Amino acid sequence: MNRRDVMKTALLGAGLLPGIGLGAAPAPAPAKRDKPRTYLLVHGAWHNALHWTRVSEALSARGHQVVAIDLPGHGLNARFPASYLTGPAARFAEEKSPLADVTLDDCAAAVVSALEKLKGGPKPILVGHSAGGTVITRAGEQAPQLIGRLVYLSAYCPLRLQSASGYGALPEARTGHGENLFIGDAVKVGAVRINPRGDAAYLEALRAGFYQDVDPEGFLPFALTLTPDIPLSLWVGKVGATKERWGRIRRSYIRCTQDRALAPALQDLMIREADAFTPGNAFTVESLESSHSPFASQPEKLAAVLSGLR
Repeated sequence: MNRRDVMKTALLGAGLLPGIGLGAAPAPAPAKRDKPRTYLLVHGAWHNALHWTRVSEALSARGHQVVAIDLPGHGLNARFPASYLTGPAARFAEEKSPLADVTLDDCAAAVVSALEKLKGGPKPILVGHSAGGTVITRAGEQAPQLIGRLVYLSAYCPLRLQSASGYGALPEARTGHGENLFIGDAVKVGAVRINPRGDAAYLEALRAGFYQDVDPEGFLPFALTLTPDIPLSLWVGKVGATKERWGRIRRSYIRCTQDRALAPALQDLMIREADAFTPGNAFTVESLESSHSPFASQPEKLAAVLSGLR
């Protein structure tokens, strides 16, 4: 090998000489960039805006504007029962929630406020996960003129029975997971309560019910940033959706086929009922083979589905 060949080989190995047909590694493919859109992301029970981070990054890489918000009492606005931090378990099961006074309308108002700030461009795609579906349904009824599309990510769309709790009581809701996770009497404490600071067995049950396709190490950062309470109103509040307002917004449902928290049978029931409610404006339906939490287990796939909605 002459001096020139030696130099060429060294430069190739250092990545300093661009492709010249001698085995240079191909450049990584850039993320597919779709028509720019705006997404407003609404978390589900006990979660917050931080849990959307990987999806937000993936959507941003595709050229979209993304806003994720904290609902009242969550994220940096969280309010914790004193016993969650310092008290005994018995006290934690009985202490009144500091979120007991937060209503479904308060949460919907936070969404509408965020939508108002996004006025001036294309109408945002409003995405709700899980119990966040009740919030975006109520927001859609209050401000349909601000929304380009509603997207339910394995989320409650409670039309016939009006509340998430009405559907949670149905036989289709039973999965055999998660029934023993709840702490105390929700009516007495004013919240549906879990314990993200529980022992190893409790956290494993939480993972198995909501994040079973995320390994334990990957699950912990998601678990330990949960809020213990969601206001009872998010579970029992009535969405009051009408055909004339909520029913005129285009909508999509993303089914999670391995969901153990909101069973696929219940997802499908709510899709059928919504389509019967407004047959001229039915759901478009996509599916992900995931747990209840694809924002954690497959954020790139979820972003691709969201970006590809038509």
